[in-house]
Amino acid sequence: MSEINIRSANERDLARCFEIESVSYAGSEAATKEKILKRILTYPEGFLVIENNKEVIGFINSGAAHNVELSNEEFKDLVGHDSSGENIVIMSLVVHPKYQGKGMANKLLSSFISSMSELGKKRIYLICQDELVGMYSKCGFIHQGKSDSTHGGLSWHEMFLTL
Repeated sequence: MSEINIRSANERDLARCFEIESVSYAGSEAATKEKILKRILTYPEGFLVIENNKEVIGFINSGAAHNVELSNEEFKDLVGHDSSGENIVIMSLVVHPKYQGKGMANKLLSSFISSMSELGKKRIYLICQDELVGMYSKCGFIHQGKSDSTHGGLSWHEMFLTL
């Protein structure tokens, strides 16, 4: 595979990030272009992209908060986001299907964890589907159990990582 680079997202990445989100998530589970742009502009330090020498191939985005309620759907619109919050909530970690299975999500997540640690954050939270609990567990996340979230009409699991 070509050279890999991980960097903060910017507005020029919006179309590609929306494309990746749209092909990777089903229906209402995917974020709108407007939500993605708001996340890029509002909390750029919590929005990283991974790219090869041709294109962006995946991204991770998040918000910060002092108190975390993972089933709070409004937080996906960054309602309650406070960049000084010691807790991070991952909203999306996604790699284009063409590049999945090549360790890109792990590289991106590892870089993200390092960045959040350098910012002095204390914990990272996320919700994920059944099939991803194992992947996140291997990265050090602790499974808290089923979530009350019904985002996208699906069932979710809550996980966290102490930094």
